[in-house]
Amino acid sequence: MAGTKPIGLQWRSSTLFIVSTVGIGLFTDLFLYGLVVPVLPFLLGDRVHLPADQVQSNVSGLLAAYAGASVIFSPIAGIIADRVPTRQLPFLVGLTALLGATLLFAFGKSLPVLVVARVLQGISAAVVWTIGLALVLDTVGPENLGKTIGSIFGFISIGELAAPVLGGVLYKKTGYGGVFGLGGGILAIDFIMRLLIIEKKTAAKYEDVSEDQADHIPPSDTTDQEEGQEATEEDSLISKKEEAEAYKVSPGQHKWIRKFPVAYVLKDPRLLVALLLAFVQATLLSSFDTTIPTEANELFGFDSLKAGLLFIALVLPYLILGPAAGWAVDRYGTKPAAVIGFGYLAPVLILLRLPHQGGHSQIVLFCAMLSLCGVGLAIIGSPSIVEASFVVQKYDKANPEFFGEQGPYAQLYGINSMVFSAGLTLGPLLSGSLRDVVGYGNSNLALAGICFVTATLSFFYVGGSPRMGLKKWRS
Repeated sequence: MAGTKPIGLQWRSSTLFIVSTVGIGLFTDLFLYGLVVPVLPFLLGDRVHLPADQVQSNVSGLLAAYAGASVIFSPIAGIIADRVPTRQLPFLVGLTALLGATLLFAFGKSLPVLVVARVLQGISAAVVWTIGLALVLDTVGPENLGKTIGSIFGFISIGELAAPVLGGVLYKKTGYGGVFGLGGGILAIDFIMRLLIIEKKTAAKYEDVSEDQADHIPPSDTTDQEEGQEATEEDSLISKKEEAEAYKVSPGQHKWIRKFPVAYVLKDPRLLVALLLAFVQATLLSSFDTTIPTEANELFGFDSLKAGLLFIALVLPYLILGPAAGWAVDRYGTKPAAVIGFGYLAPVLILLRLPHQGGHSQIVLFCAMLSLCGVGLAIIGSPSIVEASFVVQKYDKANPEFFGEQGPYAQLYGINSMVFSAGLTLGPLLSGSLRDVVGYGNSNLALAGICFVTATLSFFYVGGSPRMGLKKWRS
């Protein structure tokens, strides 16, 4: 018999509120991450008093510290999330690290303190991305994951868009107090929403559960998604029994595999390439964060405010096209989006070498090139996480006793977050060092080469073999 129902059970456990809460959590993480991006070069000079020739390397180091901490703590967050009965508690705990990071950033006056702040921020990111995405999958199921992720990423791109702009404006007009005061307000909203959330599996324990709360099928029990995203020639030629055998985990696995079962799936090349997509996507994002402010300052003499405004051109296409791109992944599969997206970005990144020092026309050209990059970022936003979830779901359905009641999805998203954070670590180091050595244009040429290789691997591995992807596309 169910106990006393919590106040507001229906709306607190609704799909809309749960997805919105995760979206706000991811928004807060990216917002506070991006809030200081245009401010960092000036903060290091004005508050820490670093020489001008050391600013770029230390900006890259601070951005990398965030990502490095997330790399280390993401798998830990995944393991914990798959072993605790509720996702809400660790989701809340992660916010305390973000609060500590914000306070250190607001009052710290030395480089080591700023490094600690970025590490705490990275720990919080590991928690919110790992547990948040697992909570989304628990709520909407894999058949709706693409469009949901696309919509969330479109929404949180507002944070990516607004944070550098507002960070630059507030720093110039109000100083550090305004910048981190805004961050504290966003944190308060995030905390309240995480506190109010009621997971669907918790809501189902009460007698009067609405149809919306009861009709969700857990990922491990979801029927095949061939209609929505992965109808392949392989699935039509072999029986379900044979398919289950293909994904069956052999008995006698090592103890550490049984404790971290998603590690078994890492031998699948489809999953490895899906994780590569996340790695390259993060490398691109963090490269833009690192180089746009300094390049704008060098070419056009932009201060923190004007450098922040440039991010509008990069992120606005992501905001507009993200949901549509996610829907396309659900409808046509992950292969077209991955191949087209990364293939498109290769020549566009090369074109970033065109702007040079000059007046209004060169600023417009730089913004146009950034907008074209934003289109590519929108296209590549969903394929990685959808492809990885689909591959792991195949193994989970064939081996429910091996992966446990909740499945290995939080572990998967922990690995995904770790890989994504590794990309965030590499991006600033790679683009910052290459820019110093070979120049901005040639550093983007290197990124273009990475995108081309990623598109090629996506053609052969993402969404199954090329023949399978072609049949799905024609259907």
